[in-house]
Order: sequence, then C-alpha cells, then structure tokens
Amino acid sequence: EVQLVESGGGLVQAGGSLRLSCAASGFTFDDGAIGWFRQAPGKERTGVAIISKNDGNTHYADAVKGRFTISSDNAKNTVYLQMNNLKPEDTAVYTCAAVSTRPAIWPPFLHEYDYWGQGTQVTVSS
Repeated sequence: EVQLVESGGGLVQAGGSLRLSCAASGFTFDDGAIGWFRQAPGKERTGVAIISKNDGNTHYADAVKGRFTISSDNAKNTVYLQMNNLKPEDTAVYTCAAVSTRPAIWPPFLHEYDYWGQGTQVTVSS
C-alpha cells in the first residue's frame, strides 16, 4: 500500500521555524518528485515547493522563496520542508504529494500527482 505520512506541524510564533517531514512507504521511485502544498481556510490549495527525486531540482512558490527549503533523504524515502521566518499568512494545512514518474514538465502539472498525504496543520501566531 502506498502511503505518504506528514509530520512536524504545530503552533509557532511569527518568526519561528518548523520542519515538516513527508515519509513515503509502499513505493520507491527514482524519476518522480515530491511536492508540498498548503490550504488555508476558505482558500484554494496552492503549491509551496517541490523536489525532483532524480536530480534534486527544486521549485518554490514566490511567497516562500528565501524562507522555505525542501530537501530529500532518498535512503529514508523522506522529504523535508524546512520553514524559517514563519508568518501568520503561512498558517494552513500542509500536504505532501508524489509524482511517481518523470514529470512531463517542471514543475509538474497538478494532475501528475499520483499520491497524497493526509496533511499536517501549521499555525503561526502573530
């Protein structure tokens, strides 16, 4: 069974940091990618960051550039999202998702994501 399990969410004050983890099980893929998405109450889900499993190529949303860093530990089949200098507007449910094959384009189209986790809540207080 394929699973993506997020952890590391929580409550933090503005300016603080959190590190999210996305542990994949039930599959390994060398040519795909894993991305982080977030959805705040009443808002659409948006992409945050993505990393290619093959060459480590990354892509970030403009809103998080310079503050968030995505990384991958292929031996553990885990992707991390280091979030620094958090702002109240970063408050959302963060979900990781996987593209199991080589993406047709970079960053991948949303429909290319095959598997989704359940999400973890990040709350940033002002």
